[in-house]
Amino acid sequence: MPHIEDAVKELASKLKEHKANYLEAHLEDSVSSYITYRGKVLESIGKSASMGGNIRALVRGGWGFVSFNSLDNIDERIKLAVKEAELAGKGESHLAEIPITVVKARPHSRSNPVDIPLAHKKELLDGYNALIWNTPKLKTSNIGYGDSYKKSTFLNSEGSFIQQERSDMTLGMSAIASDGNQVQQANLSLGNPGDFSAMQNLDDAVKEMAERALGLLAAPQAKGGEYTVVLDPILAGVFVHEAFGHLSEADFVYENERMRELMVLGKKFGRPELNIVDGAAVPDLRGSFKYDDEGTPATKTYLIKEGVLVGRLHSRETAARMGEKPTGNARAVSYRFPPIVRMTNTYIEPGKTTFEEMTADIKEGVYARNWYGGTTSMEMFTFSAGEAFMIRNGKIAELVRPVVLTGNVFETLQHIDAIGIDLGMNQGGGCGKGGQSPLPVSNGSPHIRIRKCLVGGK
Repeated sequence: MPHIEDAVKELASKLKEHKANYLEAHLEDSVSSYITYRGKVLESIGKSASMGGNIRALVRGGWGFVSFNSLDNIDERIKLAVKEAELAGKGESHLAEIPITVVKARPHSRSNPVDIPLAHKKELLDGYNALIWNTPKLKTSNIGYGDSYKKSTFLNSEGSFIQQERSDMTLGMSAIASDGNQVQQANLSLGNPGDFSAMQNLDDAVKEMAERALGLLAAPQAKGGEYTVVLDPILAGVFVHEAFGHLSEADFVYENERMRELMVLGKKFGRPELNIVDGAAVPDLRGSFKYDDEGTPATKTYLIKEGVLVGRLHSRETAARMGEKPTGNARAVSYRFPPIVRMTNTYIEPGKTTFEEMTADIKEGVYARNWYGGTTSMEMFTFSAGEAFMIRNGKIAELVRPVVLTGNVFETLQHIDAIGIDLGMNQGGGCGKGGQSPLPVSNGSPHIRIRKCLVGGK
């Protein structure tokens, strides 16, 4: 951002001058690139840059927020944020204490994928698209690639000053096959904190995805009912993120009476082998960072430990209101938004069961892999697996059409009776909440086995 040193000095001075319970400022300089294909056609390609910042003020419990793209008239922007906070404030301001920090944090990854020429990225994706279209009976396909590199500066009226740099990269593909009577889809999604080499040498995975879409056309549909179900790390990770992680975000708990009754710390939620974690302090993942967007140091937070609910995810405000410690989970997708409570890297820790041991005693069950979509409503969830196989007499048997899994998250957690040793992290896609999307996150799990799981089918 031009003249950022001068802007920081001016902000640091003025944040202490204005009459507010608390003031903070963010300055951000980012670059990004994108490439999309629809079918055989290159739909869009480009590179963009963005510079801007925001001011957030707290007065009598009310927040004011102003974003901007120019560093001119900083004092007026601070005054506007304070005025907005004064209009909203009708009580007392509460923020959990955190250390005053002055640091230039080293990034988890120093690579900048945006620097790689667009022509090189296009050449790689052209090859993947050609591989997809070598598959017969293909109806259409989609490819979406994106990367970014962001430099951010945070400072507040308490005296903190934090500079961070972060890179991010995602690639999503889908192949849709049709035989005239039906349509089936297969997906491939991946991402990482900026290592472009992970996007290369995917020929075999791309071919497998396209062939999977074709194979699903001939697959039978499973009979609906209650089964013992084994989830792969991708689908189990999506389950823990969507069905449980969002329920652990403290703003949701604090504002919802029913959730306060259900999400009581100390309550047993599963067997002693079950441990669920969220934390940006886990390195080298898309949800990793050193400090959140309120200047709180990143942590590794146990949500469930040995089957018992022991924690939740907090901003400074929710931590103060609930009498708990801040966890470093206040995040904003960009300077255009205020930080809210968000997940980072959410996963089930590994257990002690091998995949073979997990399936050995299942007479008839379902092995569900990958994911296609889903919805959650309070504690109820519905997820569609990307592909599924029947389990018969302890062995993986025939491929079936993607199944839909439905249930109550709290009952389902109680029914997890085996956790694998093979933790895998899914870094594709992004999380959406409060109009802010896509936020870089990761989720994961080992294979898990769930007894009495309702499976939709014929």
